[in-house]
Amino acid sequence: MSTTTVNISASQVKELREKTGAPMMDCKQALSEAKGNLEEAVVLLRKRGVSVAAKKATRVTSEGSVSSYIHAGGKIGVLVEVNCESDFVARTEDFKELIHDIAMHIAASDPKYVRKEDVTPEAYAREKEIYLDQAIRSGKPANIAEKMVACKMEKFYEEVCLLEQPFIKDQTVSIGQLIATKVGKLGENIAVRRFARFKVGDAGETIAVTKPTEQKAE
Repeated sequence: MSTTTVNISASQVKELREKTGAPMMDCKQALSEAKGNLEEAVVLLRKRGVSVAAKKATRVTSEGSVSSYIHAGGKIGVLVEVNCESDFVARTEDFKELIHDIAMHIAASDPKYVRKEDVTPEAYAREKEIYLDQAIRSGKPANIAEKMVACKMEKFYEEVCLLEQPFIKDQTVSIGQLIATKVGKLGENIAVRRFARFKVGDAGETIAVTKPTEQKAE
């Protein structure tokens, strides 16, 4: 079986590396597989990043850092804790950049939870009841109404869960995918532990904590 050799330039590798943060050799391999197509190479790297993140998701994250972000002339403030596996990774520029981006995103997008799993049963049931009532009132048959509700619940997660929200600096990736890319690059599990968001004049503040999951050391 014949194969086609694609010449990948250093500038292409550099562009892909800057766009994804992936290691140089991974960028070169992805570009070769994508026959030089940058966007296809990005997709390949993201898929691999998610795969790496999934494999490392149960590993213990006992190190990390807390970062703050103040926005809009002191009107909005965020504190966020992001964990990793080692102090070495916590001190890298890649990790510091990630935690700063997450804090800035929280300030702008005001999520209420970290993950889908953190949404309370009460909040889930309340939203589902509202969407179902809307669908039924519009005259839709029950089977169509259920499908509409399922779609709206996914949108609900995207609106209120940090990891599901499109990253404010790149709407083509979610915060979860952004973290997965860093996991692939740094080789450690990374997880948002908790965050708090304060806004001047608001009666309350948003405080979100990730529900504990079973983790193991490797």
